[in-house]
Amino acid sequence: MALVLHAGKTNKNAFKALIAAEYSGVQVKMVENFEMGVSNKTPEFIKMNPLGKVPVLETPEGPVFESNAIARYVARSKVNNPICGSSLIDYGHIEQWIDFAAMEIDANIAKWLYPRLGYGVYLPPAEEAAIAALKRALGALNTHLASNTFLVGHFVTLADIIMTCNLYLGFFQIMTKSFTSEFPHVERYFWTLVNQPKIKKILGEVKQAVSLPPVPSKKPAAQPKETKPKAEPKKEAKKEVEKQAAKAEAAEEEEAPKPKPKNPLDLLPPSKMVLDDWKRLYSNTKTNFREVAIKGFWDMYDPEGYSLWFCDYKYNEENTVSFVTMNKVGGFLQRMDLARKYAFGKMLVIGANPPFKVKGLWLFRGQEIPQFVIDECYDMELYEWKKVDLSDAAQKERVNQMIEDCEPFEGEPLLDAKCFK
Repeated sequence: MALVLHAGKTNKNAFKALIAAEYSGVQVKMVENFEMGVSNKTPEFIKMNPLGKVPVLETPEGPVFESNAIARYVARSKVNNPICGSSLIDYGHIEQWIDFAAMEIDANIAKWLYPRLGYGVYLPPAEEAAIAALKRALGALNTHLASNTFLVGHFVTLADIIMTCNLYLGFFQIMTKSFTSEFPHVERYFWTLVNQPKIKKILGEVKQAVSLPPVPSKKPAAQPKETKPKAEPKKEAKKEVEKQAAKAEAAEEEEAPKPKPKNPLDLLPPSKMVLDDWKRLYSNTKTNFREVAIKGFWDMYDPEGYSLWFCDYKYNEENTVSFVTMNKVGGFLQRMDLARKYAFGKMLVIGANPPFKVKGLWLFRGQEIPQFVIDECYDMELYEWKKVDLSDAAQKERVNQMIEDCEPFEGEPLLDAKCFK
């Protein structure tokens, strides 16, 4: 008998088991045509979980309920599964963060979110207490992640899977950018995890909430209906025909496809520089880089249609672990994918010993950094941005060095270089 998961397809608690299955090579099948409020009220379901709560996992040995227990069962179905830890202390730390994710993160997100969705009484003092408790928990998590890419060890564990699914509800529903910006390491961690291929396969593209769900309004008292004189049959029929015709017209208007709004950068005057030509030249140049690629860049460059920008990471003192620093840069480049049509970038990690410096060079369409990039890629605010002054020979040479990955760079060895193209 295969493992069968009873839950809706958008249930974040079901995601825990499905992601654990991806990392464990275990097959978990979602039950078909599950309908919340109907499927979980049947006698067969109540026999598996007397409370009627979801998800429930059907196994050859019997049912398992509670999402964290289900995720543990799936993960431990694989012998010596690395996501469960390879030592007693790893196991203890994984369990520690699973409990933290449930009691400090998930519980307080729910206390804040659910009353706004109408699943409880909305009380401002209770909301304030939930937000304060959530901030306290995120602060503790932020401190841990300042020097760790993952919660335990150097790769994804069950703790990360459960923490990510619990944070997912908050990021998706109520934790706006203005709220989460106070916790930059939590932000970096979350966006890094949701873009891991096996996690992204289950969660899909994740978008952050842009506003809080509105507070439920109290329904106004029902007004007594006015009695109207009965219309004559012919007039009544005529009105009904006119009403149906109006509805049909409205439906046609609704069904008409709305034109997709253009990106403001597409409305700029045409540029002589074709970005794809430069990216192709950069990728294909293997020797004589200065003579071929860099000379080609300046031949193509259109200072009216494009602008160059240096960026320097604001918190280099935190870059004490090389692989964490490189993962941070990799996550930034992943999130910049939304600008691929309009940008080219180089990111460098510099230094022989910690703390490591992170610097970058970016080519953007237009004369300013695109606003949609600033709005949607939270990493942007972690860097100081400075527009390149090409009349300054030193700045122009720095552009050449960064494109070429010169080593040593600014007198220090180059630890790593990543390109966005």
